[in-house]
Amino acid sequence: MTDQKLDPSIHIRELGERAKAAARQLNAATTDQKNAALRAAAQALRERTDELIAANAKDVDSVRGAKPDSFIDRLMLDETRIAGMAAALEQIAELPDPVGHNLATFERPNGLTIERVAVPIGVIGMIYESRPNVGADASALCLKSGNAVILRGGSESRHSTRTIVECMRSGLKSAGLPGDAVQAVRTTAREAVAELLRAVDTVDLVIPRGGRGLVELVRDQAKVPTLLHLDGNCHSYIHEAADLSKAVAIVRNAKLRRTGICGATESIVIDAAVARDVIPMLLEAMPDCEFRGDAEAAAIDARIKPASSEDYGTEYLDAIASIKTVSGLDEGIEFVARHSSGHTDAILTEDRAAARAFLTSIDSAVVMHNASTQFSDGGEFGMGAEIGIATGKMHARGPVGLEQLTSFKYLVLGDGQTRP
Repeated sequence: MTDQKLDPSIHIRELGERAKAAARQLNAATTDQKNAALRAAAQALRERTDELIAANAKDVDSVRGAKPDSFIDRLMLDETRIAGMAAALEQIAELPDPVGHNLATFERPNGLTIERVAVPIGVIGMIYESRPNVGADASALCLKSGNAVILRGGSESRHSTRTIVECMRSGLKSAGLPGDAVQAVRTTAREAVAELLRAVDTVDLVIPRGGRGLVELVRDQAKVPTLLHLDGNCHSYIHEAADLSKAVAIVRNAKLRRTGICGATESIVIDAAVARDVIPMLLEAMPDCEFRGDAEAAAIDARIKPASSEDYGTEYLDAIASIKTVSGLDEGIEFVARHSSGHTDAILTEDRAAARAFLTSIDSAVVMHNASTQFSDGGEFGMGAEIGIATGKMHARGPVGLEQLTSFKYLVLGDGQTRP
């Protein structure tokens, strides 16, 4: 339950101290214990489905009419989504435990044996907006990778988050692990976020997951190390050698399967050589999507509205897409490279040389050939779930799963050696 009477500074310090103590215990936990906790938490989610739906209804009602439909879609839970959350926990339980994995071993001439071994990061602060399932995914991934987590979900999902955290904590306790390995900030006061970002004594890493405003706030104010996830301005480029029917089906899925996720295509880049053929096909296949295009695209179909320069840098998270026509592969690559947010970009073509040029030239976290950008997801990558998509270049990149939530340390094994 949220409590606005809490002093944010004291509250975050207490959460951090409890999380740090829990992380030490979790570091010594066996793989069987962690897997048992995950399975028990999954069962708790299933058993409390009705309760969670009722809690979520309060969250949805609190923002209905004040937020767009895409926001409501990200916030809403139903039986299918809750079952998916539970299944994700069980999938994570089936994955190999990254903790203790030997990354390298090498022998030195002086007889020393040096091992590089994967270890948990420690305490992770997870700051996210709207999607309550992020709390379950983040908790499960942190648990399996031996990390304690402090969740700070958006105020609009507070009732859902509370129930999810209770399920996770019950799973931990049933496996003999500390419940404080999963905690939630119990105040919606904005000062609590600032305190979490400054908690260098107890928090080892902060991961924001949400809109550009949240991520930039974390980037600009954090003293704790961060793993950033900027917006998903994703592109699908229809090359002149594309199978147009295949390309249209892929783009429809990439844009409209779920418009409110970061892997949704926002900008469609089209070679001029096929624009007159494929643009009418796109509009017929996607009648529920608003298209905003350049002059060349608008001249082909009057249903396309004129695009502004801002459109090509916008993450719509809605049934809106921009269209840009280009003269060929080089201009297509240049346009995508200039406007992409570094999340996910795709080329649709039957020309393998063109595909290879795009894949190697576009410096995004995920680059695809003939596939929907909505596959940019930890679950689809076999990670069970993800804590986010990292768009930076250090430590982790792309979907962040178990392996990316570990660091490493060196074990040096000697037999009396002294350094001359």
